[in-house]
Amino acid sequence: MRERIRCLRCRSALAALVLSLGGPVVGCAVGPNFHPPEAPTVQRYPASPVPDETVSADVPAGQAQRFVGARDIPAEWWTLFQCPALDALVRQALRDSPRLAQAQAKLVRAEQELGARRGATKYPKIDAGAAINSVGVQSEAIKSKTLSADFPITLSMATVSVSYTLDLFGRNRRELEGLRAAVDYERFELESVRLMLAGNVVTAAIEEASLRGQIQAIEEAVTLQTRQLEIVERLEQLGAVARLDVVTQQGELTDTRAALPGLRTRLARARHRLAVYLGQPPAAVELPELRLADLRLPAELPLSLPSDLARQRPDIRAAEALLHEASARVGVATANFYPRITLSGTGGAVAVTPLLSGTAAFALLAASLAQPLFHGGELKAEKRSALAAFDQAGAAYREVVLSGLQDVADTLVALDGDARTLRERAEAATLAKTAYDITSTRYEAGGVSLLALLEAQRRQVTASVEETRAISDRFADSAALFQALGGGWWTAETTPRGPAPH
Repeated sequence: MRERIRCLRCRSALAALVLSLGGPVVGCAVGPNFHPPEAPTVQRYPASPVPDETVSADVPAGQAQRFVGARDIPAEWWTLFQCPALDALVRQALRDSPRLAQAQAKLVRAEQELGARRGATKYPKIDAGAAINSVGVQSEAIKSKTLSADFPITLSMATVSVSYTLDLFGRNRRELEGLRAAVDYERFELESVRLMLAGNVVTAAIEEASLRGQIQAIEEAVTLQTRQLEIVERLEQLGAVARLDVVTQQGELTDTRAALPGLRTRLARARHRLAVYLGQPPAAVELPELRLADLRLPAELPLSLPSDLARQRPDIRAAEALLHEASARVGVATANFYPRITLSGTGGAVAVTPLLSGTAAFALLAASLAQPLFHGGELKAEKRSALAAFDQAGAAYREVVLSGLQDVADTLVALDGDARTLRERAEAATLAKTAYDITSTRYEAGGVSLLALLEAQRRQVTASVEETRAISDRFADSAALFQALGGGWWTAETTPRGPAPH
């Protein structure tokens, strides 16, 4: 009966300890409290104001584009180009890209590290143990009629231990704060990878379409020059021109054809790169043949204020999360100067057979205090290091913000310049074609020299290729603006992420 009473008391004491440690003992949290940095105060991106609307040109993708303020970017911003093939490519990349899978795994790892540390600091640690030992004994003092002179004694012990470190000065809370900031960082890094991947796919697709357009322009020039060579050869047979004119026209045709292998090589490389973005080997994926005519230029481009950019771009939010984490580490380094109090308890039961017919219960409650006294300057150096890391993270954050503002400013200026360039290129291409038609007719009539005809051919080829490049620049820089403004990830209904920690 006494052993049972002692066992009940032991269990009651351990239960009281566990209940008392059921939640953290809250004290002050030393160190700085983090506040998000202030947003940029500038009112526009480039130094000179950008017009509300770009100029237009009477060619495909030559319509004016308007900049619309106070409008969110769609999370699937690439759909604004109204190209089903492009949409399918981006979706496949977001599904199968190994780079995105790496970012997702890093987020899950950060979340689980937070969950593990939260469980280790918020709740007491409870461990159970058991041991059985057999001891051979030879002693005249404990001999009895029922035991031989040499007999074994079995010692059985079962224990439960509980320990908890009080978070009086917020060290654990600052550590968890830093881990939560690390999770935020990985989440924004995931959004950055998604934005970069979608942008890379769109850019590669536009490049492919542009190269196909340039190849088409060169092939059309080859067709015209081949026809012109036939005319020159016929004139030579009639004695109207010299053999030199035929050779010169052949050289011009060969020189035009020489541009095709390089363009086709660049096209193949663009498709290889696109396949890798999709997470597929270049030889194992079937890609659509995109052309500029398959794309539609967005007529309206959303333009947020510079003050909103810091909340929209995922790379800026990631830099802010790193700054938050560095702030929490300063708090951890500060808390290391203060004492740590740990409460612990151990209880259990012991049975010794065959000497005892029952069990004996025991309980041990303890509290320990650890106060740093002398660490050879280690703690002070760690705090100075944490403060320096905080300053470094602050400078890195400011740099990322400035880089974001520059990206938007550069893209806005480029979009305005692209529209003006396309208008001039379109007019130049029209004039070059007209000049070639007139010169070709006059050459057949003997009114101009072959040199004038060749010059008209070169101008027409160059103007046609440059017009194609100007069209693709408008598409590429429109996509670049969506990227520079953050890609609209905050407007998504659901954001891919790993499982939450338990």
